[in-house]
Amino acid sequence: MTRCLIVLAHPLDRSLCSWLTDRAQAAAEARGWVVDRLDLHAERFDPVLTAGERAGYYGPPAAATGDPLAARLAEADVLILVFPTWWFGFPAILKGWFDRVWRPGVAFDHAPDLGRMIPRLQRLQRVIAVTTMGAPWWIDRLVMGRPLRRVLKRAIVGPCAPAAKLDWIVLYGAETVSAGRAASFANRVDRRIAGAALR
Repeated sequence: MTRCLIVLAHPLDRSLCSWLTDRAQAAAEARGWVVDRLDLHAERFDPVLTAGERAGYYGPPAAATGDPLAARLAEADVLILVFPTWWFGFPAILKGWFDRVWRPGVAFDHAPDLGRMIPRLQRLQRVIAVTTMGAPWWIDRLVMGRPLRRVLKRAIVGPCAPAAKLDWIVLYGAETVSAGRAASFANRVDRRIAGAALR
């Protein structure tokens, strides 16, 4: 049984990201995956790392037991992230989800010398990032060097789930996208999910 966690990070119920999440969920369910949909805004997730959480960051790791968000991440074979790119970065609520949920004892462990992180998300096989961006492709790729893709691949997924393959799917010029181009992009997302190879 393949478990798929879909994380939506957009404050508007009727946003393009919300519609893309519906499409991604339908495509995942069509593959027979068991889908767990996490709408961070609807669930009123607090992205702010607390003083207590930070103070205990290098102490004995808090396990996923008793934390439903950590347990949902730990159980995922496939992770689909749907979010807008703002200021060439993650929305604050999604960044906070990484800060608070991808913590020691859940996503990784600290090495004894605090060197390389020891990955814990061994079950995770695929991460599919679906993002909308107002900028054109050439600014993201040629001027900025795709910063968000690099952070997700090298600083988050790589250290915590090194066996997971990252699919990065971007809708550029999203603020002025036509219905036809949005539909074409959604079809691309469908195909990527339908063709995702799992071990």
